[in-house]
Amino acid sequence: MYRTSYHLSTSGEGDILDLTPQVREAIRAAGVEEGMVNIFVTGSTAAVTTIEYEPGVLSDLHRALSVVAPDDIPYAHDRRWGDGNGRSHVKAALVGPSLSIPVGGGEPMLGTWQQVVLLELDVRRERSRTVVVTVTP
Repeated sequence: MYRTSYHLSTSGEGDILDLTPQVREAIRAAGVEEGMVNIFVTGSTAAVTTIEYEPGVLSDLHRALSVVAPDDIPYAHDRRWGDGNGRSHVKAALVGPSLSIPVGGGEPMLGTWQQVVLLELDVRRERSRTVVVTVTP
């Protein structure tokens, strides 16, 4: 097993970072030809998924998440903590903090237009995120 962490800065809510280069780098460093790679973001207001990293699709994803967890409704979390990021927690929980991808031929088995991305969902500020990538044979 091989594990590494990447420390990334985000520019706040709505930032989407392409993690595909880091995932490929970890697989190369692990020297694994066939296996699995797991990508996990620490924290409860960010998420990891795959998507076509293209401005139109990224905009559509933002819009879809705002329908599921709108800005303009009350969240019990906000009433309790007063930090205004209840929707951030909900969006992150729905997308999820981790993703597993098969590795074949020393590469993540992604589709042609499929990239691994980090979604920054925290409404409060820029964040420093830790993404843990684990590669297993």
